[in-house]
Amino acid sequence: MANKEKKKSMVWVMFAAGAALSWGLYGPMMHKGQVQLGSPLRALLCVGFAYFLMAVLVPGVTMVASGGLGNFNSGGVIASIIGGALGAMGAICVIWAFRNGGSPIYVMPIVFGGAPVVNVLYSMYEHPPKADVNPLLWVGMALAAAGAGMVLYFKPSS
Repeated sequence: MANKEKKKSMVWVMFAAGAALSWGLYGPMMHKGQVQLGSPLRALLCVGFAYFLMAVLVPGVTMVASGGLGNFNSGGVIASIIGGALGAMGAICVIWAFRNGGSPIYVMPIVFGGAPVVNVLYSMYEHPPKADVNPLLWVGMALAAAGAGMVLYFKPSS
């Protein structure tokens, strides 16, 4: 039984890897779409349509089918809307970075090198650590920033 529980508890890793794969391909696909459509606004409109399909229809249909469409509360709704708005703002920022001359090989390392640092700092603010923070955390943040810089500096030439 313990082995089954352990496997179940690690399922989150599969989903985290799926997010990394999805978001790792996000920038190059958005750049390609923007170029092929000839407009960042057309690309953003397509992003909005995809968000609607994936984030409104799928959970809506699933929740209606399972009878779980009720029990919303204002705090959760507000936090989730802010989170969704931040996600959409990130998409807009990536698209505008491409619109203003950025390439996925430059833009995405900045995004994905900076996002974990912002995430940890905000999460520590929101949920203060109960013990002293290991100094290696700060080293890790510096390495994340340095890693993004190295990816940018040593990128393959096209």
